[in-house]
Amino acid sequence: MSIARPLIASSIALLILGAGACRSLPKDVETDPAVRSQTAPREEWEDKTTENSKQMLEDGKKIFRWDTFGSEAFWGGQLQLHKAIVGEKKSGIGPGLTPRQALQLGLKADVGAVPKLLVEVLKEGGVSLDNPETTLELLRAGAVVGVKAIVDNDNNVTSIGITCALCHSTVDDSFVKGIGRRLDGWPNRDLNVGAIVALAPNLQPIEQLLGADTAKVKAVLSSWGPGKYDAELNFDGKGLRSDGKSGATVLPAAFGLAGQNLHTYGGWGSIPYWNAYVANTQMYGKGTFVDRRLGIEQFPLTSKTGFANKRSNPDMVTSKLAALHYYQLSIPAPKPPKDSYDAQAATRGQAVFVGKAKCASCHVPPLFSEPGWPMHTAEEIGIDDFQANRSPDKMYRTTPLAGLFTRAKGGFYHDGRFADLNAVVTHYQGVLKFSLSDDERRDLIEYLKSI
Repeated sequence: MSIARPLIASSIALLILGAGACRSLPKDVETDPAVRSQTAPREEWEDKTTENSKQMLEDGKKIFRWDTFGSEAFWGGQLQLHKAIVGEKKSGIGPGLTPRQALQLGLKADVGAVPKLLVEVLKEGGVSLDNPETTLELLRAGAVVGVKAIVDNDNNVTSIGITCALCHSTVDDSFVKGIGRRLDGWPNRDLNVGAIVALAPNLQPIEQLLGADTAKVKAVLSSWGPGKYDAELNFDGKGLRSDGKSGATVLPAAFGLAGQNLHTYGGWGSIPYWNAYVANTQMYGKGTFVDRRLGIEQFPLTSKTGFANKRSNPDMVTSKLAALHYYQLSIPAPKPPKDSYDAQAATRGQAVFVGKAKCASCHVPPLFSEPGWPMHTAEEIGIDDFQANRSPDKMYRTTPLAGLFTRAKGGFYHDGRFADLNAVVTHYQGVLKFSLSDDERRDLIEYLKSI
């Protein structure tokens, strides 16, 4: 006992001395003065990460809502779309676009950006929704979601650009239908993109690209309808399917993307890939976009556009992709209203979803897509391959299901071919060869409505 105590004491002393030696690093190793000084403030890496997170979120929101990426050079400069909006009284053409017409086209207004005085007179009915000047007031105020007016020193609208929010935001209709608080990430299934583009006084750039006259171009644009857009048209020129139906697809959600791999119905690439694709080739912004998969026979119009290797100077897109991606990943999938489905039936339907109906074999909870490579052939999912063949891999992606209720308008699947969830279940019942009772089918549908 007497011998052990000195040994323990010696060991403790050695440990203390060793610890002190570890702290006494050579001066030439301590290169940061803040580390050597006991009084200087020390910035933790965690603090930098937190600050970076806040900044990326704020920057991404601004980019998503307000950045045109220089697209006004196309929409205003080439197509001259703003002239049809402002009307001939404001150096444009025609009668101009009234707020009522804009709302009928599916355009939305952010009530938070509408000038307070205008809000009050709108409430009182003192301002007509049939007056094009009211549209200009909303544009000047930045209240039209996804549309940015370029205004000169005399307050004249001289051009117009578009932002991500045009197709991937809507409003909650809290003021009137079409005017309310922003809902970023929600697909605007009311937006008639084709009809809006068709308003442009100069469609010649599109006509030359497609090798079609004005009437043909307008016929293709009008075939889209509300909530649909064709993001491959200016690559392959296939405006219509072989059955005569439109080649457009329903606008996808831009929420609930965290954890998802590929974006879009054909799985073209990652989320930042598709952001670059859209900003450069669909919005016609000024940036850099490289995808050598596109310079092949499958995409004949690429030789005209040069989109397989586009490099604008200045580049107004690339520096914004990181923050834009971060903001999109931060937008959660919305929960459906509690009174929009039967909760008890949905609980029972969950068991059907993961079991008998085999839904979870592809739509794996809680992502409701497939971790990894979520791609399938047309044959696997029991449909035609038209849209799949318009993508580089010629396959379909498993679409995430979260927030499904926001996509009910305009139909389900990439082209809205299934009018409701019952039609979707019927389709897969034939493809996956499962059998459900009437009660199980109803429960499964209620669960899908609850996701």
